[in-house]
Amino acid sequence: MRYSERLCVSRSAVAGLGSFAQEFMIAPTQKDLIRSEIDNLSSKEQVSILWACESGSRAWGFESTDSDYDVRFIYLREQDDYLRVSSLRDVIEMPISDDLDISGWDLPKALGLLRKSNPPLLEWLQSPIIYAEIPGFRDSLWDLSQRYFCPRACMYHYMSMADRNRRTYLDASTIRLKRYFYMLRPVLACEWLTERGSVVPMQFGTLLDELVPHGPVRSIIDDLLDRKRAGIELGEGPVIPELSHFIVQKMEAFKEVVKGTEFTEPWEPLDDYFRQILSTVAQTKANKTLNPTDGKAPV
Repeated sequence: MRYSERLCVSRSAVAGLGSFAQEFMIAPTQKDLIRSEIDNLSSKEQVSILWACESGSRAWGFESTDSDYDVRFIYLREQDDYLRVSSLRDVIEMPISDDLDISGWDLPKALGLLRKSNPPLLEWLQSPIIYAEIPGFRDSLWDLSQRYFCPRACMYHYMSMADRNRRTYLDASTIRLKRYFYMLRPVLACEWLTERGSVVPMQFGTLLDELVPHGPVRSIIDDLLDRKRAGIELGEGPVIPELSHFIVQKMEAFKEVVKGTEFTEPWEPLDDYFRQILSTVAQTKANKTLNPTDGKAPV
């Protein structure tokens, strides 16, 4: 059975977002806690949260029971905050507390990175775990991202990530076994980009099912993945020769990737989109102020 089927993961061709679903379950109490933290942050910073989701291992599909919650969001400030000489910081980061890691980007920063085909942003938009969203925001930003998608830029990102981890962990005789996933995923992402030329699926199970046929290497990966998701601590252990060879061999095939990517797509569609979202959110707030229905403050 395919790994994505064993996890009951809804799969998508990644050409659109209609089939993404909440399949990686998070306890309702934990989700409520995260949403409460996001609401508090929104009020404190006086920003509107356009999109908030889970990133990292819980969204990739190889979390442990004690994995952190990596919450990422895109926000919008008040209109007047964008009409000033001294610019405000374009990142909001909450101090890491217990197992909560929460941070986000201002919409103009996110759009600038979208123009560079930023892989983490493309992953956020595919997250199966959603905490907050302005209706229609993800779909509209996803549609815009397709205009700026650059396989070569994504390839460089994933190749750099894989190479950094390889040099750090594979040259020793022992390894924290979970580190294999942080090499496997970017390596498989490079293979996806080479073979498919489309946006890399966020979920690791999809990459496995599409790119790693059943055999000795796949069996090793499946075993590690089952153990990790079952909550078994993948501590320090001997390097696994078959898996290390698989990773290095794949990386050799992509070693010619270079950073020399020029981003020539126009800024104007991004500017138009920013103004559209800014206007829509401002109008929504004005309507809620004039016509309160639930006693809650405007978004």
